[in-house]
Amino acid sequence: MPFQINTNVNALFAYNALAQTTENTNKAQLQLATGLRINSVADDTSGYRVGKELQGKIAVMQSAQNNVGSAKDILSTAESALSSINDLLIQIQGKVTDANDPTKNLSSLANDIKALGNEISSIFSNTQFNSTSLLSGSSVPASANFIFQTGVSETSTINFGTLSNLDLSSLTTATSASITGLGTAVSAYQGDVQDALGSIGNWTQRLNVKNDYLTSAITNATSTTSRLFNADMASAQLAATKGQIQEQIGTTQLYNINTAPQSLLALFR
Repeated sequence: MPFQINTNVNALFAYNALAQTTENTNKAQLQLATGLRINSVADDTSGYRVGKELQGKIAVMQSAQNNVGSAKDILSTAESALSSINDLLIQIQGKVTDANDPTKNLSSLANDIKALGNEISSIFSNTQFNSTSLLSGSSVPASANFIFQTGVSETSTINFGTLSNLDLSSLTTATSASITGLGTAVSAYQGDVQDALGSIGNWTQRLNVKNDYLTSAITNATSTTSRLFNADMASAQLAATKGQIQEQIGTTQLYNINTAPQSLLALFR
C-alpha cells in the first residue's frame, strides 16, 4: 500500500467507526437516563405509532371504566331508594290488611297510610345523583335513558323503569272509606318497584362484567406499550459499557492510524 499524506483513508475509516460507536453509546446512555427504549420516532417508527395508538385507547378505556363506576353508583343510589320504598309499601300493605279488622281505628290507619305515602312521594322526588333526579322529576324522569360509554366506542343505555308515572294520590289522600280498596293499587306499586329493582340488579351484573373486561384490556394494552417503549435496563447497561470500551479503543487506534504517515519522515533524514 502506498504511503499517502494528503488523504489518510484508514484514518477516515477509523473515524467513521468511532463516530458510529459513539452514536450507539449515546443511545444506550439515553435509554439508561430515561428508562425508555423509544426516545424519538426515529428509534422505532412503527413501534412509536403502535404504542401511541395503544396509549390513546388506554386513556379511553380508563375513562370508560370511570363511566362504569358512575353508572354503578347511580344504580346503587336508585336501588337504595327503591328498597326503602318497597319496605314502606309492605308496611302500607299490612295496614290495609288491618283495615279489615273491625276492632281497628280506620281513621288512624288512614293517617298512617297517608304519612307513609307522603314519605314514598318524597323519596321519589328527592332521590338524586349529582343533582340529577333518578326516579321522578322534570329534569330527568325515570322514563328517560341514562347513556354511558362503557368501552372504546361502545355505549350502554340504562333504563330501570318508568317510575315517574306512578300515581301515589290514592295513598297520599287515603281516607277511612278508601283504605280497604287500596290493596290492588299497593300490589301494582310493589310490582313496578320490584321490576325496577330487578332491572337494576341485571344492569349492575352487566356493568360488573364490563368493568372486569376493561380492567383486563387496560392491563394487556399497558403491558404491550411497556414492551414497546420501556428500555431493557440490563441490556442498555451492557451496551453502554461495551460502547465506552470501544470508544476508548477506537480513539487510541484513530490516533495511531492518523499519525502513521509520520513514519515517512524517516526517509528524509
